[in-house]
Amino acid sequence: MNIPPRLRRALTRLTRDTSFLALGVPLHLFIGSLLFLVFGLVMDTIAGRDSDSPVVLGFALLLMACSAPALTAAQRWRFRRLLGIDIPHPGWQRPQRRFGYHCLAGTLLGGLELLLLSLLLTGLAAATVYAWVWAVPLQWRADHPGYLTQASPVTLAGLAALAAVPSLATALVRLETHLGPAMLGPDPSEDLARRVIDLTESRAGAVDAADAERRRIERDLHDGAQQRLVSLALNLGLAKVTLTDLPPEAQEVIDTAHREAKEAIEELSNLVRGLHPAVLDELGLDAALSGLAARAPLPVRVRVDLPQRLTPAVEAVAYFVVSEALTNIAKHAREATRADVTVTRLGEILRVVIADDGVGGADPSKGSGLKGLAQRVRSVDGEFRMSSPVGGPTMMSVELPCPT
Repeated sequence: MNIPPRLRRALTRLTRDTSFLALGVPLHLFIGSLLFLVFGLVMDTIAGRDSDSPVVLGFALLLMACSAPALTAAQRWRFRRLLGIDIPHPGWQRPQRRFGYHCLAGTLLGGLELLLLSLLLTGLAAATVYAWVWAVPLQWRADHPGYLTQASPVTLAGLAALAAVPSLATALVRLETHLGPAMLGPDPSEDLARRVIDLTESRAGAVDAADAERRRIERDLHDGAQQRLVSLALNLGLAKVTLTDLPPEAQEVIDTAHREAKEAIEELSNLVRGLHPAVLDELGLDAALSGLAARAPLPVRVRVDLPQRLTPAVEAVAYFVVSEALTNIAKHAREATRADVTVTRLGEILRVVIADDGVGGADPSKGSGLKGLAQRVRSVDGEFRMSSPVGGPTMMSVELPCPT
């Protein structure tokens, strides 16, 4: 028999939903029945009708407490096996949520599941009433001549009930998928806090890995390509001095090659300093920033007040922030004649302030330079603020956490 794909999918979904709900009835109503038993035992104990009621009551309460973890595991298996929803193991955190699910929400859901399954069975029985009628003895049918007419509305009612079952089952399953993971799994706030911790650790690892990679590239360039270029420039310089009997054209070629080699060395040195300056590791942030100020195209006053060295990651971020800020001032700060860089430590916060006396008007939302600065600062949970009113001055403030 060739069943249309749409009907096959509907039957598969209905089978899955009804199986899920049917398995949930005993799991949901188990503690519900115990609750009714406990209520009756409490009333008997208060009234003093049965001397054994306190003992049975204690046993019932113990059974409820002990069955809650097993019911939670069974519910997690039911969700995973039939719906493909994996509820994380809750551990021992906030057991009152899971106990409340089994006692309150579970009892209500179990009642709804039982009603839905009863509607399904009743609808099947009513829709097949003609088959049931033909199964009864012939004498009964002879004694009830109008049974065919009476069976028609029953059949229609059964078909209507069967037509309503799929949508009701889907709605009830959707309700359970909202309640179950929320109450049977870990607390969402604790899960969010754990994810924040994991993301913070992974981000710190990524920052450290990127910094280590920059150091490796800087070391390889300094010890490899730069040394080769220095050797090449020396050889060309010696050739220019010693080979004086060459034709003028050859001398000019040697001069040009020597000049370009020295320019390449200078460019490579600037690139190496941009990746990770060696002076930052050897002498610290104060010396590295003083070197930046010395190379800047405008006067820069540097004031560094640090009682001790900072972590390498924080020093690197502070250095590159100042370097990029001075570059932006030199390129974009109109009419700027000087810049001030102040680095201070306040408790566990490193505060870096870069100011210039230009005409202002800088917009942090435009251009990639300032956005890159803000992203670099946020990579270590820092704060980036900028004030640049029209007419100046422009002030950039960066606060970086530096725990001891």
